[in-house]
Amino acid sequence: MAALPQSGPGFPALCIDDRDGRLVTDLRPAQLAMALTRGAIALLFALTCAAATPARAGADGTPSGLPVPRFVSLKADRVTVRGGPDKDHDVSWIYTRVGWPVEITAEFENWRRIRDCDGSEGWVYHSLLSGKRMASVQLKTKTDLAPLYAKPDEKSTITARLQVGVLGAVKHCNGIWCEISGDGFDGWIEQNELWGVYPNEKIE
Repeated sequence: MAALPQSGPGFPALCIDDRDGRLVTDLRPAQLAMALTRGAIALLFALTCAAATPARAGADGTPSGLPVPRFVSLKADRVTVRGGPDKDHDVSWIYTRVGWPVEITAEFENWRRIRDCDGSEGWVYHSLLSGKRMASVQLKTKTDLAPLYAKPDEKSTITARLQVGVLGAVKHCNGIWCEISGDGFDGWIEQNELWGVYPNEKIE
């Protein structure tokens, strides 16, 4: 036999017979009516409070529920960037490199404002972006080369030297080093030599 929740202090328990679901109580009819009425009022109050609680757009208050800003990558090899968050705005430019990392700086419904490594900003439709983390080599001087190490240690073997703009998939970051892989290379690079990850960000 299962007890129903009490509607308030001092009320005898109301029980349901597990065999056929009948209500079983030793209360007189008047007492039973009062107990049920108070229980109904308490339930109505709880439902009213729940209905009055506003729904949030997402876990972070954005349409996607994801934090802003954040890094993503281009999903297609042709991504149209517009001056505003709808197709009525003029096309500002077109990306033609799939996987290129960009930073989402704002959201409006299904549109995302993005910024690239040059600081250019525009709006793209959300389905043209991917959550896959990619990064490109970015150095102070474009003619410099970034060493890629076998381990996250400057004393380890250098396995490659990457030019500015080389694109790689981010596998891990510990806040100082990132392990990346790409066309013909796989290794560790200093995190501050990449565009597509934040300083001190950790990626598992």
